[in-house]
Order: sequence, then C-alpha cells, then structure tokens
Amino acid sequence: SIDRGRRPHLLSALRPPQSPASSSRMAAAGKSQELIQQLLQAEKEAESLIATAKKNRLAKLKQAKEKAEEDLKAFREEQEKKFQKEMGSKAAADPSAELKGATQVEIDLVKRDYEQNKDKTVQYVISKVLDVPTQLSATQKQALMMGMA
Repeated sequence: SIDRGRRPHLLSALRPPQSPASSSRMAAAGKSQELIQQLLQAEKEAESLIATAKKNRLAKLKQAKEKAEEDLKAFREEQEKKFQKEMGSKAAADPSAELKGATQVEIDLVKRDYEQNKDKTVQYVISKVLDVPTQLSATQKQALMMGMA
C-alpha cells in the first residue's frame, strides 16, 4: 500500500530505518572521513614544502658554486696579470746589458789591483834579477866535477 501522492525514493526504501545510534555512527564516520581528508591535505602540503625547500637548496648550492667559480676566475686573472707583469719586466731587462755591467765592474777591480801592485811587482822582479850569487851551490859543484871526469 504505497501512497501514490507521495512516492518513496527507491534508495530510502532499500535502507533500513535509522536508529539514533546509527545516525551518531554516521556522523562519526563523516567526521573521521573529514579528518582523513585533512591529514591527506596536510601531507600534500608537507610534500610541497619539502619539494620547495629542496629546490631552494639546490638553487642556493648552484648560486654558491657559480660565485665560487667567479671568485676563482677573478683570482686566476689577477695572478696571471701579476705573473705577466713580473715576467714582462724581466724579459724587457736586457740580460746581456746586466752581464756587461757586471763584467765591467770586474774589469775595473782588476785594473785597480794592477795599479796598486804594479810598483811592488816591478821592484820584486828587479831585486831578484840583480841578486846574483857569486858562489856555486853544492849541486852545481857536483855537476861540474862529473862533467870533468
């Protein structure tokens, strides 16, 4: 005996009538479903935060590496300029002119020594030439005796 003025919904006809306890269970299940959804949403947000932090970390590492490479490049260029400057001044300096100067200093020292010692040397040689012994040495006498025999 279905009232034709009011048609019952098919699903409601299949459902058993709800008691107050089953309605509180449904509310608890709905609340638990809502909490699960909140947890899933929080988990997604945490994963997003972690992914963003990883991206930021990688970006900072890349930036630090680039900065270090720039600093190293600037340091190398500075050292290369310094080296080229030092090598350029040494290359520009004429080594033969340096040697020539050192040689001239040595020649001047030898000439000075010659001038200082020339008179003493001449006197020594003259004294030896003029100092002739008038007697024969024992060796000379022996040589003469052997030559006569």
